Amino acid sequence: MKSSFEILAIAHNTLRIEADGISGLIPLLKNDFAVIVETILDLKGRVIITGVGKSAIIAQKIVATLNSTGTPSVYMHAGDAIHGDLGIIQRDDLVICISNSGNTPEIKVLIPFLRQSGNTLVAMVGDLESTLAKQADFIMNTTIQSEACPNNLAPTTSTTAQLALGDALAVCLLECREFSSADFARFHPGGSLGKRLYLKVADLAVNNEKPKVLPTASIRSVLVEITRNRLGAVAVLEEDKVTGIITDGDIRRMLEKYDSLEGITAHDVMGKNPRTIAKDELAVNALELMRANNITQLPVTDSGRYFGIVHLHDLLKEGII
Repeated sequence: MKSSFEILAIAHNTLRIEADGISGLIPLLKNDFAVIVETILDLKGRVIITGVGKSAIIAQKIVATLNSTGTPSVYMHAGDAIHGDLGIIQRDDLVICISNSGNTPEIKVLIPFLRQSGNTLVAMVGDLESTLAKQADFIMNTTIQSEACPNNLAPTTSTTAQLALGDALAVCLLECREFSSADFARFHPGGSLGKRLYLKVADLAVNNEKPKVLPTASIRSVLVEITRNRLGAVAVLEEDKVTGIITDGDIRRMLEKYDSLEGITAHDVMGKNPRTIAKDELAVNALELMRANNITQLPVTDSGRYFGIVHLHDLLKEGII
């Protein structure tokens, strides 16, 4: 059994080898890479990415990244391709074939059919003398010095290099397309990431009650309104404009300050000129405003008029935090 020191040394060495492998790709980037990006930008069809074994797994990840950043892509396993899945490829598609050796049997069988179809063939390959490299229209060179595996056998550095080059391709394409956060949100409507990019304050506030009182309201009325609506706060309105807010904390501080509650009104207790947020703002902006001001409720406005309240719990429920 190896010691903790030895285990950490192995991990450090693995990361150094893989980091060196990625750094080594930089001088290998030639004009082919720029032409590939330009070709994909002008493509009428899709990007088909194929591979075998670990390279097939990398192909799936690159396809997912391209699809999520605006480049229509499809994964095709090279082994399945020669058993019927070649029908995936359409006339205007570009095919990226990932293989470290470039001489995998399934790849060598697949290449003639890809050439016959007339599709542009891009090789992401680590051996420039391989069958795949020699048959491809363009090459993305993923040559590495060695795998991180001590036997130089298990795909480690090579698959890391493939993954990194796939990311470089995706980022080049999205920057050339000026792909924005709004575009990103369209492809990520689910989960907390998508919600941070598209969920509006109004989407949350509309589900809550609209607690409100006049400045002249008695403290009893304020307490009833806060309790009834269960948001821990009530907006104080004048002509439907928010002039103040009263929270549970304000009520507790009032009880410490006054011996008698007789004659005390909402105006006496409220926080004046409270922070508000427009209903069309992103919910994530409400979160930032709450954090900056150490508050848990925000009055929401619609063209300056009271729309409702958004609570920190609403943001927690939607996974914004």
